[in-house]
Amino acid sequence: MDQSVGERSSSVPTIVEVDLGNRSYPIYIGSGLLDQHELLQKHVHGKKVLVVTNTTIAPLYLDKVVDALTKGNPNVSVENVILPDGEKYKNMETLMKVFDKAIESRLDRRCTFVALGGGVIGDMCGFAAAAFLRGVNFIQIPTTVMAQVDSSVGGKTGINHPLGKNLIGAFYQPQCVLIDTDTLNTLPDRELASGLAEVIKYGLIRDAEFFEWQEKNMEKLMARDPDAFAYAIKRSCENKAEVVSLDEKESGLRATLNLGHTFGHAIETGFGYGEWLHGEAVAAGTVMAVDMSYRLGWINSSIVKRVNDILQRAKLPIAPPETMTVEMFKSVMAVDKKVADGLLRLILLKGPLGNCVFTGEYDRKALDDTLSAFCKS
Repeated sequence: MDQSVGERSSSVPTIVEVDLGNRSYPIYIGSGLLDQHELLQKHVHGKKVLVVTNTTIAPLYLDKVVDALTKGNPNVSVENVILPDGEKYKNMETLMKVFDKAIESRLDRRCTFVALGGGVIGDMCGFAAAAFLRGVNFIQIPTTVMAQVDSSVGGKTGINHPLGKNLIGAFYQPQCVLIDTDTLNTLPDRELASGLAEVIKYGLIRDAEFFEWQEKNMEKLMARDPDAFAYAIKRSCENKAEVVSLDEKESGLRATLNLGHTFGHAIETGFGYGEWLHGEAVAAGTVMAVDMSYRLGWINSSIVKRVNDILQRAKLPIAPPETMTVEMFKSVMAVDKKVADGLLRLILLKGPLGNCVFTGEYDRKALDDTLSAFCKS
């Protein structure tokens, strides 16, 4: 950075709009956005803010966010609640800590919740905002690739249940999403790779050109090239925003964003929340969905190879953990949110790269064969 410390803005943000009528909101993407106080402040309407974060992110960014919310804005008071870090804490007990703090702090309906962290914090803070006083405003400040390219956008909020992931939650849209790409500088390599699983997903289901760009630029992404990352985040958000604006409540099209997630959620639930990161489970799940698509005769073998290759270059797994059995997959997948009238609907690739279907009409033998191929027992 060649800019002097006193300069107000580090960069002009790129803005991607999520078009939902009177609930539309901007996604701001750029470097140094947490130093641009007016960006956050214009989306805070009341006088009280609750920042929800975790033990990993708080020491890195909490002071910066409090500063961004209060600088030149003395009327705003900011409380915070710092939750334990990890998928295994994405549950009702941890969620109650957010409500405890909100009620103790006498927050009212004009308050704003701010989610500062990765996907777990965003999902929990958003769900808390949807439920507290039957709904208060919230803002997303995602700090991981996973949250920046996927989970912070689109209003899916919720918590896990011991029997299945994300089974308790609400669709609840934020006031804005503020993506300061500088926060990725502190992200561990494993978390970085995990988020790339969702970037790869967009290319496979609806954006073949983007997939081809990733094939050319994966080494740049793995090396954290800022320009490559800014592009990947923007293009991912554009894809997500377009799908959400067409199908907010997931009656059809939006379900396609769950490529690999039905198998992946089964891995997360069966293997133990947090043992594998979400993106690691989705990567293995994507390989399984692609394998099944090929068994059905819906895609050619070159797509199978390209998917395996790009996931390996991203240092992501291409098979589930060895402890996962066919029975474990089947029992968790039976309570998946995409089950309708007892029928498990899956997202599968069909046709040329960039095309997929969300369907319950597939040969059950192909599913059984895929599960058998990837499981020891």
